[in-house]
This record gives sequence, C-alpha cells and structure tokens, in this order.
Amino acid sequence: MKKVSMVAIAALALAGVAHADSKLRADVANDYATNLRPLFLHFHQNPELSFKETATAARLASELRALGLDVTEGVGRTGVVAVLKNGRGPTVLIRADMDGLPVEERSGLPYASKARQVGIDGVERPVMHACGHDTHMTALVGAARQLIARKSQWRGTIVFIGQPAEEIISGAKAMIEDGLYTRFPKPDYALAFHVSAQDEAGKIGVPDDMAYSSSDSLDLKVRGIGAHGASPHKGVDPVLIASAIVVNLQSLVARSIDPLQPGVITVGSIHGGSKHNIIGEGVDLQITVRSDDPAVRQQLLDGIKRVAENTARALGAPEDKLPVLTATGGSTPPTRNDPETARKVRSAIAKAMGEGQMTSRPREGMGAEDFAYFVAPEHGVKGVYFSVGGTPADELATAASHHSPLFKISPEPAIRAGVEAMTVAAMSLMPK
Repeated sequence: MKKVSMVAIAALALAGVAHADSKLRADVANDYATNLRPLFLHFHQNPELSFKETATAARLASELRALGLDVTEGVGRTGVVAVLKNGRGPTVLIRADMDGLPVEERSGLPYASKARQVGIDGVERPVMHACGHDTHMTALVGAARQLIARKSQWRGTIVFIGQPAEEIISGAKAMIEDGLYTRFPKPDYALAFHVSAQDEAGKIGVPDDMAYSSSDSLDLKVRGIGAHGASPHKGVDPVLIASAIVVNLQSLVARSIDPLQPGVITVGSIHGGSKHNIIGEGVDLQITVRSDDPAVRQQLLDGIKRVAENTARALGAPEDKLPVLTATGGSTPPTRNDPETARKVRSAIAKAMGEGQMTSRPREGMGAEDFAYFVAPEHGVKGVYFSVGGTPADELATAASHHSPLFKISPEPAIRAGVEAMTVAAMSLMPK
C-alpha cells in the first residue's frame, strides 16, 4: 500500500474543514436571504414588553415547530422551550431573550417600530427592540436550522430557549422556577450571545471569565414632614434629604470599597413634590447597583441603607420618618463564563470563521444579564456568553448605545455571524 505523508493527511484534513466552513457560511447566507431577513423585520416591527411577549413567543414557537422540534410554550409565563434529540451525548442549552423596551424608536430606519403596549404595570408605552433581542431570536431560529441540517456531525440534545423578561432581570429565574431543569433535559452546557452596537459588525468576542456584572434594583422612599415652602423650618424637606442622599451614595464607591474592585451606584429616577411652594412628604428614588464580586455587592447594598438613614438623620428626619429601602426583585448575580469551555468555544469559532473575526475588546461599563441564573453554581451547568458585533466599522464612532431610542444594528452581518458562531459553538460541545 502506498504511504501517504503526514503533511498530505494534514492538508486533506484542512481542506475538509475549509469546505465544511465555507458550506456553513453559504448555507447561512442563503437562509438569511430566504427566511431570516423577513423574520427579523417581523420581530423588529412587533416588539413586546417583559412578560407580555405572547405574540412574539407564539411566532418563535411556530418557527421552531416548523423545523420539527418538540416545542412547549408558557414556560416561566411566556417562555418557549424546544428540544432536539440526536442520540447519546451532552445536552446544550441555547438561549435567546425576547422582550423589548418601553422606548419610542427614533432610529430613522424604514422598518422602525411603531408599536405601543400596556406593560405588566398597567401603563401603555411605546415599545422598541432597543437592545437587539430581535437579532437574538432570529439567530436562534437560524442556528436551529443549521444544526438540524448537520445532525450527522454531532451527537446529543439541544434545548432551544426563548426567554422572557430579560430586561427586568426576571425571566431566566421564572423559567428555572417553572421546571426548566426538571421538565426538560438538564443541560451540561449553556450558550448565548448578545449583539453589540459598540463592536464591528460580525466580530465575535468570547471572554474567558467575566461576561456581565451583577445587578440589583432598589426603590428608596425618602420621607419628610410637609410645610409651606416659605416656612421650611416648620417641616422636614424630603427633596433636600433625597438630594443629599444621591450625592452621598457616590462616596460608597469612592471611599468604601477596594479601589481595585469595580462598582456602580446609579440613581436612575427621582420623583417628588407637587408645587413650587410646597414642601412635600416624600420623594421616591430608583437605584441600580452593579458589581463583579459577591462581597462587594453586599457591601454596597448595606452601605446604601446606612447612608440613606444617616443622611436623613443628619438633616433632621425623626426616627419614624427614616427612608425605606426595598429590593424590587430585579436582581441577578454576575454572569461568568466557564474558562475551559469558553476557551474551547473560542478556539472552535476562530477556526471556523478565522482569527481575524475575533475581538478581545474589554467591557465598556457594567451591564448585567440574567443568563447567570441558567449557569448558577448550584446547577452545575457550564456557560459561555459571547458577543457579536452589530455596527459597520465606519459608524462605530457615532453608534448609539443600547437602550437608546436611536439604537440600531446592521442585521445581516450580525445575524449571519451569530448563526455561524452559535452553530459552531454548539457542535464543538457535542462532537460525534
């Protein structure tokens, strides 16, 4: 038998990989033109608010069911779960979030959302996908189609998730509590990606460890004693107390925590008073707290209560009128990737898409994600959360941030890269 050199064998193997990767890229491009582009436009023009994603969930379920998947709706109120079994092997969860934001779109796009909806708070507001969840859902369907077409190349079970209420940090927890890991195959791995308006379209970033910070939402009710605005000495002014609290809270980050540890306290909303010349009886503050470390997180939460109460005392509030701090329930621990799995996924994506498509840009800010509940330590699920760029290189300098009414991404390069990367990532965890 004629000997074949190792160099020749390697060349043949690389040729096979290149052929497979180019076919995946071509298949994704064709799917985008045929199916994914109109699906994205539908999701973008018909956004729904957190835990109100009934039509969105129904459309996502319909798309997955049409692929032959076993689909269950209403998990965690409005969540969707679709299961694809393909022999013995690992179980991988692939998640996309579904909810939009109460923001009026001013992106100038011809397909901009004009939707309005009554939220779970009973208030009607304009709605838009100002964080790219339309991209995530579309890519989920695209990845499902590619993975089904490549069943001969992997073995295991995939659980596709349409998650509600990510924007209020509640949907992942709701799905877990509704039996996601008991009613359906429990995953060994969990994957998700987020489109990024601050990264070049199509670029993929896979952090080794920290992907997102923790988040806590707090309501602070500052109480006072009403009086005439011309006689402030006869009352206790809650506006003054609230103003001092806002300023004093920043000392917690500046002077209370280790300067090498990141932390953020932001007062995002403050409401109080009724008229120019009336000292009212209360002011309401809404606060978000971010950190990367559980000990720092607790330090900040404890500090907010201490600063609020003692600032009120210093400005004359009686003990029965001290501020009341309440956690709203919208909280999540940090989202950390499993380092070994993240390196494996990054290597597979880089090999398939090219090292030039990878980015390692550091995080900007301390965004949060409730994907952390899927990969909480008590579940033993190894998670990888990566990013997919969504803005053309020549527009990065002026790109609007997420949650802005001006937010927009370039759907084709982002969705195609997201489908390709997610398909490769899942297959790398379920080798035949």
